[in-house]
Amino acid sequence: MRVGLFAVGRLKAGPEKDLAARYIDRFAKAGPAIGLELGKMTEVGESRAGNADTRKREEAAMLEKALPDSAVLILLDERGKSLDSPGFANLLGGFRDAGKRELMIAIGGADGLDPALYDRADATLCLGKMTWPHQLVRILLAEQLYRAVTILSGHPYHRS
Repeated sequence: MRVGLFAVGRLKAGPEKDLAARYIDRFAKAGPAIGLELGKMTEVGESRAGNADTRKREEAAMLEKALPDSAVLILLDERGKSLDSPGFANLLGGFRDAGKRELMIAIGGADGLDPALYDRADATLCLGKMTWPHQLVRILLAEQLYRAVTILSGHPYHRS
């Protein structure tokens, strides 16, 4: 299953981009052995519309355009379900084992995600109740993707 990332906003060169890239690279190298491949990484600019609802609609349209047909869609949202690392790994493994070929994880813009996306989403997750800068969300997500591969590969998990 190819796992892609869609993010509103672009990561600029710097330590955040370097760290996210390090974990994405680890995921890309370790994932194929267990049936998880790095998919499309899509960054889009934030909408410049005059109000939040229009911005969210425009950003959702960019996501829909980047989303492969019949892909699993996971949204990151503060109101989503909180999973521990093994739970996240099991979620990914479950989609993989169900024969899903494409999965996209979406990070919305500063205004959040368009309400219509929630109806389309297969899962909505949160990384905690705190507000995180988008640069850090990418690092956290990249690290958890790599950690999911190690868990699904049977590596000892330090919390077990």
